[in-house]
Amino acid sequence: MNQYFMALAGALLAFGVDGAAQAAPVTTTALPSAPPAAEGFSPEGLKKLHTAMHAVVDAKALAGMTTMVLRHGKVVDFDAYGVQSLATGVPMKADTIFRIYSQSKPITGVAMMILYQEGRWKLDDPVSKFIPEFAHLKVFKGLDAKGQPIVEDAKRSPTMRELMTHTAGFGYGLSKDHWVDRQYQVQKVLESDGLKAMIDKVAAIPLITQPGTEWRYSVAADIQGYLVEKLSGQPFGAFLRQRIFTPLDMTDTGFMVPADKLARLATSYGVGPTGQLGDASPYIDDLSHPPHMESGGGGLVSTAGDYARFSQMLLNGGELEGVCILKPETVRLMRTNQLPADLRVDSNGSGKSTFNDAIGFGLDFMIITDPAKAHASAGKGTFSWGGAAGTWFWIDPEKDVIFLGMIQRFGATGLMLSEQSSQLTYSALIHPEK
Repeated sequence: MNQYFMALAGALLAFGVDGAAQAAPVTTTALPSAPPAAEGFSPEGLKKLHTAMHAVVDAKALAGMTTMVLRHGKVVDFDAYGVQSLATGVPMKADTIFRIYSQSKPITGVAMMILYQEGRWKLDDPVSKFIPEFAHLKVFKGLDAKGQPIVEDAKRSPTMRELMTHTAGFGYGLSKDHWVDRQYQVQKVLESDGLKAMIDKVAAIPLITQPGTEWRYSVAADIQGYLVEKLSGQPFGAFLRQRIFTPLDMTDTGFMVPADKLARLATSYGVGPTGQLGDASPYIDDLSHPPHMESGGGGLVSTAGDYARFSQMLLNGGELEGVCILKPETVRLMRTNQLPADLRVDSNGSGKSTFNDAIGFGLDFMIITDPAKAHASAGKGTFSWGGAAGTWFWIDPEKDVIFLGMIQRFGATGLMLSEQSSQLTYSALIHPEK
């Protein structure tokens, strides 16, 4: 299994990934700070969040973590605990750089929506309008007696809306459970030499389902990265820098880590055979050099401070500190459930977890549509995602809260950090009316 498959496999249930925090100064987050009580939070309640998150590190399930809570555009709590590297013992810091993997997807979605509001594409345009290689896609139906695939024609081209909601029918290759996903692995789709080469490989592999018939985690965000290149006429990474990272002052976010910043990069870990933290180096990319392919689905690195600025821009309706990235109506569209009521939501691309009564999907975000049914502490309309190495975040427009958790361990879903951090964060919000 290649580097990316191993890295991204931990994100299959990115909805439930989580984590959190020793008090570090918030001045390096590049956002204003405020005392917790001034924004409705109990300092004692936030200490319980720290205690719970520290316990996970102390139990050696994690090397370290950072957590950040924002309300009304201000950092009310930032915590860094543990170490960046078990080998060096360098402490976790406010400016530690993390591999964010699938948390790249919302950034790719914003890039797409910049072009959307410029009139470059429409939600119900066929993807083949912009990617002619997808004009004659096939759909996998099964295997014959000789083990050869049986395919049928796609009834229509997937739409751009379906591409951004993982309902277009594409595979991903994060597991070997499905023949189509195995072809993504064999063809090394996520290791392609450039986005165009990736598109050519995807076009030759059948869809798993007919477009629009099932939610299935997929290569869709990487396809979106190619669309950004084609529609803008710029390399994907250059577009992100020019239109998102530089305007938002996200100075540590990108597809590689410059030499002068490598000491700030958190070491990624897997889980060893006895449950201890293990070496993940065979499965992760060398970030000291530009990648062969700029992956919109999982290739970015970032810091808590940078991602906080990105998140606050979205909570503000597309603007931060006088810089407008998106229009408010564009952000509202992104955080509106786009799934038909009768569409199964398959939470990880291989299991069968239907929860669309409570949780839907917008444009590259998961959306809480009914907090009571979802057993969620967050408000209605909260949107979120997470990454393979354990990073997670949510943005709650109803309660004006942002939470960011950064860790460095694949396979962290079983730690239930997202659920735990959500419960403790909202328990600490004792004056939501403020």
